[in-house]
Amino acid sequence: MLKVENLTFRYGRRSAPVLQGVNMELKAGEVGILLGKNGSGKTTLFKNILGICSPSGGRILFDGEQLLRIPLKKRAGKIAYVPQDVQFGALSVFDSVLLSRISRFGLAAGREDYEVVERVLADMQLLQYAARSVEKLSGGERQKVAIARALSQEPRLIIFDEPTGNLDIANEQLITEEARRLARERNIGILSSLHDLNQALSFGDRFFFMKDGVIKYSGGEEQFTEAVINDIFDSKVRIIEHEGEKIILGGNR
Repeated sequence: MLKVENLTFRYGRRSAPVLQGVNMELKAGEVGILLGKNGSGKTTLFKNILGICSPSGGRILFDGEQLLRIPLKKRAGKIAYVPQDVQFGALSVFDSVLLSRISRFGLAAGREDYEVVERVLADMQLLQYAARSVEKLSGGERQKVAIARALSQEPRLIIFDEPTGNLDIANEQLITEEARRLARERNIGILSSLHDLNQALSFGDRFFFMKDGVIKYSGGEEQFTEAVINDIFDSKVRIIEHEGEKIILGGNR
């Protein structure tokens, strides 16, 4: 599905490289988690995948096709993005989410578009806010609307940049469970950055540990070792097992 090969990027010709040969692969139906300290290159990698930035070298393949050669409108129907700080205009929740389907309906929304939006709002427990202005919602509620907007695009890949940062525990669980369900049922890929390592363990299938512009470790749950985490985060942690599950203790993440 998504394959990044030897990707490099710098913001200026004379500036130091931010990405230094990134390699990663995510299959349809998988939830991939990007982990690393602030400044490790996670957001820059997302921007390259989204086409916001143009790589200095390497390539990004999507279903075997060079991603940056796919027209923008077609790409918008394939990849949805939920950034950390989402800005909304003075629109209702319903209309804000409906706008995400513009790459599909063009000039005017049809019955299918309205049905998709209504279904997603119901799944995200947002129907009661459908007519309310997004500007009058709490930060956590706006984050849920941003995620609903991404889901309504019906993309093949969703990229989340810290999707649960403004949410309480109940809504964190709702978001992660909904994302996993979508990945399985619709066979879509999800790529997300997270700070909480325990949440990452419960959410992800595949993990990419990033440091200094390089993915140093990747794979499944077996990558969560004290040595790997201490290397990536420069922070001492302990890992214990409780009822067959790993729990990460300590460290500043």
